[in-house]
Amino acid sequence: MAHSKYHLHLKGYVGGYDFDRDYVDYVLSKNPDTEVHVLIDSLGGSLATALSIVAAFREHGNVHVHFVGMNASAATIVSLGAKHVSIDASAMYLVHKCSVEFFRWASANSDKLGDIIKEAKQMKSDLEKMDANVAQMYASKCQKSPEDLLALMKKGGWLTAKEALEWGFVDEITDYEEDAAPVITDSVAADMASSGIPVPSCYSGQQPSNIFARFIEALTNLFSNSNTLSKMEQANTTQQQEQVQTQQPAPQASVQQPAAGTQVQTQQEQPAADAQAQALEQQRNWRCSKKRLVLLPLRW
Repeated sequence: MAHSKYHLHLKGYVGGYDFDRDYVDYVLSKNPDTEVHVLIDSLGGSLATALSIVAAFREHGNVHVHFVGMNASAATIVSLGAKHVSIDASAMYLVHKCSVEFFRWASANSDKLGDIIKEAKQMKSDLEKMDANVAQMYASKCQKSPEDLLALMKKGGWLTAKEALEWGFVDEITDYEEDAAPVITDSVAADMASSGIPVPSCYSGQQPSNIFARFIEALTNLFSNSNTLSKMEQANTTQQQEQVQTQQPAPQASVQQPAAGTQVQTQQEQPAADAQAQALEQQRNWRCSKKRLVLLPLRW
């Protein structure tokens, strides 16, 4: 079974160029008396943009949202303004508590720490209000208590299409031919982890860590590898010195003629000096290559 064409394709970051309120308004204004079909495939984004699109869908009054792929966070909120919501049988659905970026990387005295704590408490209060508001919106759609929805948001686990239907987030499960099953690439999994979104168990790759954890791990590897590098350099230098000493010829009997003796000594010292210079050059090249290797974990 195939579906009729969609008026809107909302994909990517909610609030980005391909998931924008202005474009939504434009399409809705062109179809004031028509059922507008909207395809959504997004991992979420801006709560402000999502709430704005909810209002636009409600004002139009005849919007049908269809979910495909992996849909989470603000992308699920958008559908709360639609008249009818469907989901592909292979799609997945996730709700979670609101979050905001908060990262400090600087020294601070007691006064500055006090300001940071005050700011963090205000952010916490704002997030709790946002969570309560979103939970109430979900509850109205699902015909359940806000407490139940808030508990689900706190858990933050992925729901199958069937589970989303059972909760009441969607009204219908479909099986359209053109709806492909969601594919989770390494980059998508990394984006999920960096945004605090749990990676589904169906992902077969290595579970990525969040940005901060990966940064700390990289620093740990850097210092660990630096210590290992220092020990290897010392061992390599000792080995090279022993090789140089081995290459030096055994001392010969002294020559009575000063001029000839000076020439023989110079010829004996030259191979040793060349070997030592070559060893130092190899050591320098080896050290540079190892430094490049140590820095690789920092590239994420």
